[in-house]
Amino acid sequence: MTGMTGMPMVKQDDMRAGAADLPSLDRLLGMPELQAALVDFGRTQVTGALRRDLDACRASALAGTLTHDLLTPAAFGARIVGELSARNRPTLRPVFNLTGTVLHTNLGRALLPEVAIESVIQALTAPANLEFDLATGGRGDRDDLIAPLLCELTGGEAATVVNNNAAAVLLMLATLAKRREVVVSRGELVEIGGAFRIPDIMTHAGATLVEIGTTNRTHPADYRNAIGDKTALLMKVHCSNYEVTGFTKSVDVSEVVEIAKPHGVPVAVDLGSGTLTPMERWGLPHETTVQETIAAGADLVTFSGDKLLGGPQAGMIVGRKDLIAKIKKHPLKRALRVGKLTLAALEPVLRLYRDPDHLTERLTTLRLLTRTRAEMAAQAERLVPVLAKSLGDAYTVMAAPMVSQIGSGALPVEQLPSYGLAIAPAGGVRRGGGRALARLETALRELPYPVIGRIADQTLWLDLRCLEADDEPRLALQFAELRA
Repeated sequence: MTGMTGMPMVKQDDMRAGAADLPSLDRLLGMPELQAALVDFGRTQVTGALRRDLDACRASALAGTLTHDLLTPAAFGARIVGELSARNRPTLRPVFNLTGTVLHTNLGRALLPEVAIESVIQALTAPANLEFDLATGGRGDRDDLIAPLLCELTGGEAATVVNNNAAAVLLMLATLAKRREVVVSRGELVEIGGAFRIPDIMTHAGATLVEIGTTNRTHPADYRNAIGDKTALLMKVHCSNYEVTGFTKSVDVSEVVEIAKPHGVPVAVDLGSGTLTPMERWGLPHETTVQETIAAGADLVTFSGDKLLGGPQAGMIVGRKDLIAKIKKHPLKRALRVGKLTLAALEPVLRLYRDPDHLTERLTTLRLLTRTRAEMAAQAERLVPVLAKSLGDAYTVMAAPMVSQIGSGALPVEQLPSYGLAIAPAGGVRRGGGRALARLETALRELPYPVIGRIADQTLWLDLRCLEADDEPRLALQFAELRA
């Protein structure tokens, strides 16, 4: 029988395959199409994937939906390799951060400089004196690897390191204020990402929070009137992720210190995104430094390692020697301590601060924060035709000025002039443009090397502040993947 074109017609029943048509597992394992997979993934994984695939084919055969084209060696090979490639792909993957937020909490915050990476590799591949005193041959303290450098850079008498700043605050309060009172201004009772709230951490540390002042105004008298027999600390918290403006009043650290001194009450300051150098020397807005806070008389200062400092995730506590000694003896210290990889990354980053004149060249975070708009504009002009070719007529792509932010609670209202790619639907938002932008944003996230931008004002923005020169060719290749 022939059709109208003269070609033989294939009956629908001839296209269907039955359970009896399924090849054996041994036969499939011997196929040339799977030999590379056996090398890459191993016999156990390939065998498991084949069994799952055969079970699915058998179910389709019983349902009458299995066709012979699904049983060819090429089809089996493609399915098995595809499944195992996806299954073995790392879940923690590198991405292009084109969001415009330099210290993006969800994208890993600070990028480590080369010296830190080299130090971590060395710590990974060789034994190290993590808790071994090379001078005496006895047991050492891992804090000793980093404390002298922290004291040198901050002016603190002593220092200790834990796994993040939240842990630093928790440990400090649990040690010094359990079943006692901690005085904090209402305007400083912050909540940071992940619903981490100062009142909650107080509760879990066993401390009693004493709120003073109002949301927008706190006076010296509020601190004086709150001090009593049960007061353990006067605490100030840096409002790192918001700013109260207008009819406001706060009390400086130095003034709080003078209020606390006659009563022998320590003053603690949670700086959050602590920095070790004045940012304004590079044209960035001023952020209170750890040195300034110690110089103002604070007894203890806590701050992060992976924010403005530009190092690995860690929480530092610096300040009075006697208070640090108590903190180090608390049982929580061992639970919250850092491992050798954190210390290996943190020490070389801190050493960079000994030479602030070269920080913008050597510290990745500061280099990204100080990039010029002209440099980013040149990148945008080079990338526009690459992306436009991949997207075709469905979208318009333009090089455009935009604004970046520092992120991670640092200088929350400050913006940095930036440049990047602005992508809009060719037909406009009234003709399904919103859905088109969402599809493109998803497609960028699903690339082999995901590209993360942001949608705002009916436009997809790809901010190039965090795109260093060495990564530009790789981004261009990912744009070409969109066309593929």
